[in-house]
Amino acid sequence: MAFVALGAAFVGYQVYQGERQHQQQKKQLRMQEQANKDAKQRAKEASDRADIEMNKANRKRADVSAITKKEEQAALTGPAGTLLTGVQGVDTKNLNLGGNTLLGG
Repeated sequence: MAFVALGAAFVGYQVYQGERQHQQQKKQLRMQEQANKDAKQRAKEASDRADIEMNKANRKRADVSAITKKEEQAALTGPAGTLLTGVQGVDTKNLNLGGNTLLGG
């Protein structure tokens, strides 16, 4: 009878130890999940910082001399056309209002 009681106590202790181990495993799993989330967040922040630094280093600047040269070349071609005037531009005879004064009177 003593062996039965001892055996039952031993089985009970094993169940108790198993539950404790299970709880410890769950706790460790939660801690590992949190550590993974933290590491992922830190990696994202580091990636964002690297992108910002790269963008700062590779800022694009307007090539003012190229724009100026292009505008100078466009000015040499004569009057520019629009969608309303066509490629020949506006005829200056049509701008005269009929008089010889500046106000057309």
